[in-house]
Amino acid sequence: MYVFIQKFHSGWAYLALLLLVIAVVNAFIGLASKKEFTAKDRKIAIFGLIGTHTQLLIGLILYFVSDKAFSAINSLGMGGVMKNAALRLTVVEHPLINLIAITLITIGWSKHKKLTTSESKFKTFSIFYGLGLVLILSRIPWSLWLK
Repeated sequence: MYVFIQKFHSGWAYLALLLLVIAVVNAFIGLASKKEFTAKDRKIAIFGLIGTHTQLLIGLILYFVSDKAFSAINSLGMGGVMKNAALRLTVVEHPLINLIAITLITIGWSKHKKLTTSESKFKTFSIFYGLGLVLILSRIPWSLWLK
């Protein structure tokens, strides 16, 4: 079961990142070109939101189904995990930073609903989705992901 969830989490990450990149690029283009915010722009943003939220749920299931994190903490202690860069990334940094990133993306989605101008909507998506994307990219365990 663990292997299936882990593969699903890794595979879904490509789709979630693609949807998020499309949403960020669309927001920057909309902001730069001063175009009108349309239903299409809203749909692009919500697909980015849904993709990342789905990835979060899969990741949380994976984290609690996996005994890797808990066995590392039990055997090394939290201090030992924090001293090991690879373990620190997968046990602490990846989940925590991605949770913060998805929170920022969710805040961006929520804030845009209260805004009235196209420029402010595109700016909100550019900032919050963009920050979320940068944080996610910064904490992907690339050495594991690209194997």
